[in-house]
Amino acid sequence: MKSIYGWGLPVEASTYAKDVDFGIRLIHAAMFTIFILWAIFFVYLLVRYRRREGVPAKRDPEHHGIFSASLIPDLIVMLFEIALIFFYAIPVWSRIKGHAPDVPPANRIDVVAEQFAWNIHYPGADGKFGRTEMDKIHFSNPLGLDYSDPAAKDDIVLANELHLPTGRPTLIRLTSLDVIHSFWIPSFRIKQDIVPGMAIPLWVEPDRPGTYELSCAQLCGFAHSLMRATVIVQTPEDYAKWLKSAAPSVAAASTNTGQSW
Repeated sequence: MKSIYGWGLPVEASTYAKDVDFGIRLIHAAMFTIFILWAIFFVYLLVRYRRREGVPAKRDPEHHGIFSASLIPDLIVMLFEIALIFFYAIPVWSRIKGHAPDVPPANRIDVVAEQFAWNIHYPGADGKFGRTEMDKIHFSNPLGLDYSDPAAKDDIVLANELHLPTGRPTLIRLTSLDVIHSFWIPSFRIKQDIVPGMAIPLWVEPDRPGTYELSCAQLCGFAHSLMRATVIVQTPEDYAKWLKSAAPSVAAASTNTGQSW
């Protein structure tokens, strides 16, 4: 995963990463420009109004009008910020947060956070999530899946391993078993807090196969720094192969676990 990080932002690996990065670069460029212009102005003032022998200091009369020329820079900055909000921030926020893709054709997974791991729940080939019950939660069954439910037979539950396909949006439902966590994949430009008692939806469409990092961005306990997962983005063909190969092994493990209870 070292190759995704450099001197600048991590690689862009989702369809809306470019939109987010555009805003970041635009704001930084604007702040840098304002800094340079103000620095030039301050240097001008230091030189123009420096102390000189025989030249007394004079104070201009105060301006009591509604408009002052000194407000022009502030008005320019204010207009830029208003334009940034209405022509960039609101449209991008609406596209990312206000409109989620339909299921199907979108992929669906559940992510359940706990101290200090990510439990990834895939619905399997039937596209249906199995029933979960609190009294069935166990260290070997962290989600409490009820394997007597036919829909749960082909469900896949993995710890700290998130697989996603390219070319297809994935709807992710975030929940927590204990405290507040934060779902953060830098290369996707996603960061979303997970609040206990709430099911929080988000979506992403990866567009670059590779291996990325998922980490918790909210201090959640003594082992917070260890709460990381591997994100594996695959082509649709490779993702389908992985689903087919993962289902039997996970199903067998769940059956054996169920017998041990």
